[in-house]
Amino acid sequence: MDSLLSLRVFAAVAEAKSFAAVADRMEISAAMTTKHVQHIEAEVGARLLNRTSRSVSLTEAGAHYLAVVRPLLDALDEAGAQLAQSTVEPRGMLKISMPVWLAEPGFIRLLAAYRMRHPEVTFDLDLSGAQVNLVDDGFDLALRVSPALDEGLIARRLGEVSFYIVASPDLIRQIGRPKSPADLVGAPFLAYSPVSVGGRVRLGLGPQAPEIRMTPILQSANETLLFQAALEGMGIAIMPHPVCRAHLTEGRLERLLPDIPAPKVALSAIYPDRSYLPAKTRSFLDFLAGPDGFSTLAA
Repeated sequence: MDSLLSLRVFAAVAEAKSFAAVADRMEISAAMTTKHVQHIEAEVGARLLNRTSRSVSLTEAGAHYLAVVRPLLDALDEAGAQLAQSTVEPRGMLKISMPVWLAEPGFIRLLAAYRMRHPEVTFDLDLSGAQVNLVDDGFDLALRVSPALDEGLIARRLGEVSFYIVASPDLIRQIGRPKSPADLVGAPFLAYSPVSVGGRVRLGLGPQAPEIRMTPILQSANETLLFQAALEGMGIAIMPHPVCRAHLTEGRLERLLPDIPAPKVALSAIYPDRSYLPAKTRSFLDFLAGPDGFSTLAA
């Protein structure tokens, strides 16, 4: 039996969660589809798929195996297309780890615009904030503001994100509008726990930027929770501009100390260093880095 074809059948069944659908698409019988999957399972010595009369799902071993073989199959397709001087249409599941603050309307519009161009691509988005292992956990890429990379990974810069000091109008009326960084000392602060330690915040850019210490009244690694708390007037927050832009325009939040330059942090796409990126990954990276991509969100 053709092991390469068996691998393709296994990957297709795992992604479609259906033997019958793959049999129709690949124009082989349902029985042969099953035999191909059984052939791969016999070769690796593990059950890769759970089958019932109503559903098909990956076993733990199957999920790990798919994460390894899918990039290899995509690379073969890419290599063949390059030799044939043709292109491979992006398709399949694109698994991305990203910060929770990107779960906002502007980024969703980018996903929708990308799918208009490439309707065969679907998304599996992880917003847990966990530092995932891209290879072991089967991720195609991660969107990160962290400059540190694990060995074997590469990054593509997508743009810069400005972080604003914001508060609700009600809170400003309670504590007074700060005119200088010193006016923020001791103010109620909604602290992003991975960055702010004990309420210490550097306002602005570079080592000469003033550093103050506010009073953390709520701390969390979840930016959405901090944002909602800021809207309720619980405290001052430091938020990515794309998240608070609409609320600033509509007056539900106000930017504090606007004369101080807002810190800017590069957002990068991080992915395994492979010679051949799958078409789905490469096309999504090109889209985010292009004129209609992340730059429109960060503006």
